[in-house]
Amino acid sequence: MIEDIFNIIAKSAPSIRHELSTRRGSSNTQNPTGDSQLAADIWADNLFAEKILELDSVGLYASEERENVLTSGDGFSVAIDPLDGSSNLLSNNMIGTIVGVYDSILPTSGRNLIAAAYVLYGPITTMVTAYSGSVNEYVVDQGNLRPLRKGITLPKKPQLYGFGGTENDWTPKFKKYAESIRNEFKPRYGGSLISDVNQILTYGGIFAYPALISSPTGKLRTLFEAHPVAYIIETAGGLSSNGDVSLLDLSPENLHDRTPLYVGNKTLIEELSNL
Repeated sequence: MIEDIFNIIAKSAPSIRHELSTRRGSSNTQNPTGDSQLAADIWADNLFAEKILELDSVGLYASEERENVLTSGDGFSVAIDPLDGSSNLLSNNMIGTIVGVYDSILPTSGRNLIAAAYVLYGPITTMVTAYSGSVNEYVVDQGNLRPLRKGITLPKKPQLYGFGGTENDWTPKFKKYAESIRNEFKPRYGGSLISDVNQILTYGGIFAYPALISSPTGKLRTLFEAHPVAYIIETAGGLSSNGDVSLLDLSPENLHDRTPLYVGNKTLIEELSNL
């Protein structure tokens, strides 16, 4: 049943990729948290909603791009960010799709996740899944999943860091942390959560979109971005945090609540938490 969800995401990926070049323009609308939507955001959301809700195992569909959930009976709840980093379309940089599968109605705790995945539309299209205690990577080949790496764990020796937000908007605590590791690791920041997280999963390190002075509750959406990413990273042997607890311990009150996000190798997240 979980495999059916992964497969329908994979089968939709070639259509998403094919349509990106013609849907880069603004839709003159905003999503529920006030971000401008591109035509591609709305189109991808509608495609995933149609395909995912056709599955007998799915009873609820929620998206970063729509205010309310869609229901189709009993089954798992799927929360999706259809096009993570869609603003990168204008500069032809990396974007992705993020998926969380919950065994609960939404909103809910990250502890009710039973699977998560993301698609990365890079030089090749790949999909990373986390389910049943294992993280695996596949090439999406004409909608089919071809195994690339199985049983992925974060490298023991971290190499990279990537931090979102502007430095002038960082809190003093986070500035202190950033200064403490800048001379140890290489910077990587691509402006799409999934491209940055994929770097950490491949090379080890830390990615953070911290609490900001202007946005103490963070920028990233708990259900659609933070929970699935945390589930993948923790399944791969890393840690996640909102600055106090694991992101998986968060139970948002509202569908589109936000959170600070810190994910990566255990030692780096523990050092941040101990500041």
